[in-house]
Amino acid sequence: MVASKPIAVRLPLDLEARLAALASKTGRTTTFYVRAAVEAYLDELEEHYWAHEALVKWQSEGKKSRPIDELWNNLGV
Repeated sequence: MVASKPIAVRLPLDLEARLAALASKTGRTTTFYVRAAVEAYLDELEEHYWAHEALVKWQSEGKKSRPIDELWNNLGV
């Protein structure tokens, strides 16, 4: 079993109710579904953060961007 650390998550009452209903209907725990949701969405959040960091670095180095149509034309695509 992988070690884990408990965390507290505050949810709006409507989300908490939906989560509890899902857990009740499926026989799973709310913790199971919270973990599944974090696992499913974490990659997307990390990619968004990486893209933002890359953009900030690009701009801080004084590099300019250009419209995608211009880039495709220059590449002959």
